[in-house]
Amino acid sequence: MISKHISHRFNLKKVIDAICVYIIILAITFIFVFPITWLILASFSKSGSIYSFDGFFPTAYGIESFKNLFTDTGIYNYPRWFLNTLFIASMSCLIGTFLTILTAYTMSRLRFKSRKTLMKVTLILGMFPSFMSMIAIYILMTQFNLINNLWGLILIYSASAPLGYMVQKGFFDTIPYEMDEAAMMHGANKFQIFLHITLPIAKPMIVYTALTSFTWPWSDYILPKLLLNQKDLYTVAVGLMSLGDDQFSRFAAGSIFIAVPIVILYFLLSKYMVSGLAAGSVKG
Repeated sequence: MISKHISHRFNLKKVIDAICVYIIILAITFIFVFPITWLILASFSKSGSIYSFDGFFPTAYGIESFKNLFTDTGIYNYPRWFLNTLFIASMSCLIGTFLTILTAYTMSRLRFKSRKTLMKVTLILGMFPSFMSMIAIYILMTQFNLINNLWGLILIYSASAPLGYMVQKGFFDTIPYEMDEAAMMHGANKFQIFLHITLPIAKPMIVYTALTSFTWPWSDYILPKLLLNQKDLYTVAVGLMSLGDDQFSRFAAGSIFIAVPIVILYFLLSKYMVSGLAAGSVKG
């Protein structure tokens, strides 16, 4: 009788714990989902102005915002901003991934003087917020005549990418060095080992690096705002922030459209992201 009573109390406690967990999960889900849902509904606002909303939601719905986004380009040239953003993000991704992988491989597989010192310095530099260097970056860009130049942004994003090489280095550290030694015994040099042995194994890490190198310039606002003053050179982030309050539904539509490509990429390549990040976190 006593054991039955204890078992009943234990089961009741498990049910209460499960209910509490589900309530917390639902609350967290609501916190994350509600802003996205509100933004999607706001993008279909017929009036376009945020002041016409009835509380949180529009009073009338339509697709005019999405039509105007791509047709009304006299003042707000969203297609041009989208192409600018795509160009900057794509080139930064290619160059930044290349430099990051090379840096990580060098730090992982090669031994040279002051290697550990250099690793410590880059680690410390990576801890500082990027906005602390904004004034210095602006002065340098003016000296190189790279203000209002998309390649100026690409240069900054690409040059900054190798500072975050530690995850990639951790991945390369997990590859047994005996494979390199075996290849060298058969006459392979360092470049051949890197190209034909290491890179095929590092495919998940390359995909992870490419995605992270793409997403930063894709969504960044501070640097483009600092270096781009001409409207036809704006990125999507800067262009959307220049819209007025009466263009809020267009702002919401542009925000949703710019998020679609990156969401698709993450879903398609998520397995490489997870495996690459997990493997790179094993060793530092």
